[in-house]
Amino acid sequence: MSSARLLLCTFAVLLVHASVAWFVNQPRDAGVDVPAGKLMSLSFAPFREGFSPLEEIFPPKEHVDEDLSLLADKTLSVRTYSSVGGGMENVPELARKHGLAVIQGGWLGYGYLDNKKEVDALIKSANANPDVVKRVIVGNEVLLRGDMDVDRLIGYIREVKRVVKQPVSYADVWSMYMKHPQLIKEVDFITIHILPYWEDEPVSVERASEHLEKIVKQVEDEARGIAPGKPILIGESGWPSAGRQRGLAVPGVVNEARFIRGMIQVATRHGFDYNIVEAFNQPWKSNLEGVVGANWGLFSADRKPVFPLTGPVAENPDWLTHFAFAVLIWLTIIAACFKKIQFRSLPSLLVLLLFTQLFSICLVTLAHFLWYTSYSSLQRAYTVFMLFANVVLLVFLIQRYLDILNRRPGAGALAFKLKNAYLFFILLALYKTYGLAVAGRYLSFPIEQFALPVLGIVGLVACQWLASGNIKGCDLGFDQLCGWNIGGRHDRLIAYGLSFAAIAMVFGETKAFLDGRDFIQAHPGLSEGLPVALSYALYNQQLLIWLACLLTLALPFWAKARPRVEE
Repeated sequence: MSSARLLLCTFAVLLVHASVAWFVNQPRDAGVDVPAGKLMSLSFAPFREGFSPLEEIFPPKEHVDEDLSLLADKTLSVRTYSSVGGGMENVPELARKHGLAVIQGGWLGYGYLDNKKEVDALIKSANANPDVVKRVIVGNEVLLRGDMDVDRLIGYIREVKRVVKQPVSYADVWSMYMKHPQLIKEVDFITIHILPYWEDEPVSVERASEHLEKIVKQVEDEARGIAPGKPILIGESGWPSAGRQRGLAVPGVVNEARFIRGMIQVATRHGFDYNIVEAFNQPWKSNLEGVVGANWGLFSADRKPVFPLTGPVAENPDWLTHFAFAVLIWLTIIAACFKKIQFRSLPSLLVLLLFTQLFSICLVTLAHFLWYTSYSSLQRAYTVFMLFANVVLLVFLIQRYLDILNRRPGAGALAFKLKNAYLFFILLALYKTYGLAVAGRYLSFPIEQFALPVLGIVGLVACQWLASGNIKGCDLGFDQLCGWNIGGRHDRLIAYGLSFAAIAMVFGETKAFLDGRDFIQAHPGLSEGLPVALSYALYNQQLLIWLACLLTLALPFWAKARPRVEE
């Protein structure tokens, strides 16, 4: 093989890679630009990375001041969720400094003493800062969580109303106001959360604005018969920029921009009062709600805009840097393998170049996504470990590709390494799938972690096909792909396990929809609900890709093992 041909093929593959990367990462239309001026309100919590209310590691006053200074140019007011500790007691004072109004919240739970402290602090703050604290919210989604019953909640609402001058409300998902209409009488304004992504029947971003209008109208109709004309605040509405897909609802930077812009258009058109969730991404929420819970902000955890409010929006604005790293890794692989690339056929050369390029993209994508969605030392250690595991497998795969394409006999040592590496990824895939099937509401599909192993199987098949010259004569058993019969008595169990995991994944995703309270009300009976829930599950593109990953990993283990060959 001449160096000129290698150089020409490398350039051709690089050109294709560059063209696809450029096309895929072009900024996209995200809807009508947000009108000039400030947003009405943003949910505010000043917890940067390393701070967490769960661990009682609270931010200093300087962080609160810096955050409110940043938000002063973006919004008219901020909504808080707690009045005790965590630097939140400083919010009214600092909001006054930066010209912001405050919707002051008090966090309620199941603990009586904690609730008493919150209510006392809420009352104190509201009465001490009437020029800044314009509205008060007693409790947030306490009924949704089941922390207390509605009568006890009403008691807290009445207690606060007696001693503050500001309008008082309670905030929960919109369906809770429909379920407990007596709340409408008790509050001075109705605060509802409308989160299309989290609905029991998730709403696509294309229909989210329509859904918003429909829900507000529904609540208005309910309130009209109880307390005509009572104001409604959309207390939370937003869209995640990263995380797992739910039915029709797909997280993403572009989709978050589309939703926010569409929501503001609807609010402006109808005169809705709204609060966007949220100002900043909250790393600590990943402990409760996974990647998706930590990525609802207009600003990232390091206080950079996630997307612009005007103009086209790029899903990955750093794509050029990622492209450069992928190319650098790819060229390093080619240089390391240069002496062994002695293929007579052009297809063999192109297959090797193509798969090594895909592996490079997988490594960069894995490193970027896992690092971006790691919020602790333990999570970052896992990121480094998974990157290392993928690199090790990459080395084994390339050695095997070179053996196959150069028509060299397989090596037992390499075959053992390859099989052990794949057994590690298969066991991890089974563990991940178990979590997704049993309690996957907040778990992301680990596609990036397994893209390289899955493509590795495809590459082994492609190389075997080229080496045999006939797809019908290509043996797809795992031992044959590895190049050595290393004993496969239990290989069929691996195939069964992965295939069963794929079925369990579909069952778990479907059951999660069937268990939703609002879903049950809308679709009573299994015969009516099952087709709808199944359609939501199977519409999930992330789920389908993960199923394809599981089945691809299982494919070589379905083949019968050939008789052992002595070394």
